[in-house]
Amino acid sequence: MKKIAVVLSGCGFKDGAEITESVSTLISLTQNNAEYKVFAPDMEFQAVNHIDGSSSGTRNILQEAARIARGDVNPLSQLSSNDFDGLAFPGGFGVALHLCSWAQKGANCEVLPDVERVIKEFHESSKPICAICIAPALIARVLGSKGITVTIGEDAETAAEIEKTGAHHEKCAVDDYVTDREFKVITTPAYMYNAKPAQVFKGIQGAIKELVEMA
Repeated sequence: MKKIAVVLSGCGFKDGAEITESVSTLISLTQNNAEYKVFAPDMEFQAVNHIDGSSSGTRNILQEAARIARGDVNPLSQLSSNDFDGLAFPGGFGVALHLCSWAQKGANCEVLPDVERVIKEFHESSKPICAICIAPALIARVLGSKGITVTIGEDAETAAEIEKTGAHHEKCAVDDYVTDREFKVITTPAYMYNAKPAQVFKGIQGAIKELVEMA
């Protein structure tokens, strides 16, 4: 049975992991008879009220991710590629806020050291990586110089910023995915579109199936 590490950036699309994308990832993994373990950074952040966008105080990313993982979550610092066959990053704005500073700096963003470490570990071990929604931008920042191909759908501004990293961007429908077979990177747009949950799930389902088969 394949073992996949899933990295979450919190809980909630405005300041953490997008919940539908995260749950779709976990469901799709189990549909493909894969085991998974959830990881998240153990760090504080300024939370956002998802009703009106106002600040709602300080929270902890690991504790927030535990809401999705039903409490079964580990600090990202404990993740080693030696223990898993593949890696998955659901999206949500927390990826661009906490896992890296893409929200502020785009292609010139800094990446959280443990995030950069695990992406490079899996890549160097020739183990597949799946990235969803805005998460492909994170993968592009770390691996773009190698010329990887990713998708965030058809948002021209974000695609142009991704290409500044050296990565190639390929347009993709919400319910589809793009596979870079050379570098073992699978990406799907999900809520980079104003989409229905079923469309998001279909794209993630296909991408995760590809991830598990490639692992």
